[in-house]
Amino acid sequence: MEAAVVDPGSKLMKAGPAIPDQAPSMVIPTHMKRMPEDESVNNNSQFEDVTVDPVVRGFIKDWDAMEDLLHHVLYTGLGWEIGNEGQILFTDPLSTPKAIREQLVQLMFETFNISGFYASEQAVLSLYAVGRISGCTVDIGHGKIDIAPIMEGAVHHIASRRLEIGGIDLTRLLAQELGKSHPTANIYTADVEKIKELYACCAEDELAYSKIGGSCQLETHTLPDGQVITIGKERYTVGEALFQPQILGLDSHGIVEQLVRTISTVSSDNHRQLLENTVICGGTSSMTGFEERFQKEAGLCSSAVRPALVKAPEYMPENLSLYSAWIGGAILAKVVFPQNQHITKADYDENGPSIVHRKCF
Repeated sequence: MEAAVVDPGSKLMKAGPAIPDQAPSMVIPTHMKRMPEDESVNNNSQFEDVTVDPVVRGFIKDWDAMEDLLHHVLYTGLGWEIGNEGQILFTDPLSTPKAIREQLVQLMFETFNISGFYASEQAVLSLYAVGRISGCTVDIGHGKIDIAPIMEGAVHHIASRRLEIGGIDLTRLLAQELGKSHPTANIYTADVEKIKELYACCAEDELAYSKIGGSCQLETHTLPDGQVITIGKERYTVGEALFQPQILGLDSHGIVEQLVRTISTVSSDNHRQLLENTVICGGTSSMTGFEERFQKEAGLCSSAVRPALVKAPEYMPENLSLYSAWIGGAILAKVVFPQNQHITKADYDENGPSIVHRKCF
């Protein structure tokens, strides 16, 4: 049985057997609805479904919900059998607290009775997915942006940056902008999320964005209630916020400048190797025009060595940037488990959860 690879994001959980040249077999929302456990409640009008987010800004926050979600993924989705559980590799966000890593390995061995465990950082795995072991990853997720320089498969943690903004903040921004232009429309968060995925894009550069006004091409969208709205400059504002965070009310540099400043704190001997092997990934990076804008901004930056993006190998699945950490995890699983570099049940029983810091780094 192939080892399972699980990449638990704030919006989507990616899971599947470790087959590197395929997309994950399961991509499901992390967001869950939980019904009340009190069976005596029969009148549906007396309560509403409780929604929970097991993962917030990349980190696991609700362990009961995560256990329920993993039970569904492993036993129903991947076909594991109780009493015959296999090996599993998890992806870790940048700067995951030690307590979360320990609680995860404890959950997997004590509740799911797995036979082997490994965890590796998403930044490193995203590099593996494009055939690199050194470079820099810019991961724009639903709840955070991670920027990490990596040398020989190891994250340079002191230089890394975690920004507490992501796709969820862009969704809120779009909701605000649509609220201004359509004050009478009932636009729910799920609708805004869909509108963002369909229409959000990046202008060619800051000057082009500043010239977008009433003359820009309008898109029409029909809401679930039948109301038709038009979307104009709002869709460009979403993408622009990544390059001008002031739009979100943040006093910080745009994403390309953040990358260059991150690299500037690393030894100058490594600047070229890092910047010329830059990988952008995460769901938000698939926005129309984002890669072109990123490259244009990179060409204008003040750094002597300018960022250059690594192209995915042709044999990799389409939309690699959406699943790069998972695919890197599938590649790594083919190495660590056969070579017995993982945490075994015996390792865990002898050392406890802290073993994760010695064997998974």
